Amino acid sequence: MDIEVLGTLAVREHGRSITPTAPKPRQVLALLALHADQVVPVSALIEELWAGTPPRSARTTLQTYVLQLRALIATALEQGADGEGNEGGAGRRTAKDVLVTLPGGYLLNSGGGTSDVREFDRLAGMGYRAMDAGDFPGAARLLREALSLWSGPAFADVQGGIQLDMETRRLEETRLCALDQRIEADLRIGRHRELLAELTVLASRYRTHENLHGQFMLALHRSGRRGEALDVYQRLRGTLVRELGLEPSASLRRLQRSILMAGPDSPVGAADTNSERLVRVG
Repeated sequence: MDIEVLGTLAVREHGRSITPTAPKPRQVLALLALHADQVVPVSALIEELWAGTPPRSARTTLQTYVLQLRALIATALEQGADGEGNEGGAGRRTAKDVLVTLPGGYLLNSGGGTSDVREFDRLAGMGYRAMDAGDFPGAARLLREALSLWSGPAFADVQGGIQLDMETRRLEETRLCALDQRIEADLRIGRHRELLAELTVLASRYRTHENLHGQFMLALHRSGRRGEALDVYQRLRGTLVRELGLEPSASLRRLQRSILMAGPDSPVGAADTNSERLVRVG
């Protein structure tokens, strides 16, 4: 089974889609696919589908959605077997083997297939370890590869409920963490000019994200655009004060002072907001 949730939802068995078009069965599959090979409690699925007001028939209706998914799975399994020239047999997986009923919930058995979330986590983890080891080119490459798995917001075409909305926010945070570290790795290897266009867009999209603004300031300063770097700080400060009633963090203020005190061509200490200390970026 191949599972993709980092963008539009796509779940395939034997290369054939088992993704329903109806909204609620689609929600059920999305939650099961995200937690593939783990039991998803019935209570979580009911909360996802009906929030705090499930109908009396909630469990029966959920079972109906599961049956609809199994019908799609069965069709994919049959077509896959036909395409491989198999006649079937005792060893072949059935729909109930793929979407398993267990005490208290359901489990989507991926059969050792692919999952873009798992691959993202694997590559991002390797990238973070490369950062810790000082292998900045390797970290940039691994984190770029991890981020390339995203084709849009997670579950972009699924009408999510409480559970999926929470998972979408969690996944977006993991994406932003990987993006932040990939940009830091690129700065460490001197790719400040190449980052300017990307950081211009990111600073506009994430108007209160201090790390991204600090990286934008550093990239501008390293590119000989000191005044623009200071303008980025002032715009961020105005947004933070106006919208959140907050001043920029101490590390970002240190970066601003470093840029103010440095000449246009001088090195400047970059605020590492993850560890709240100044580091030298070459």
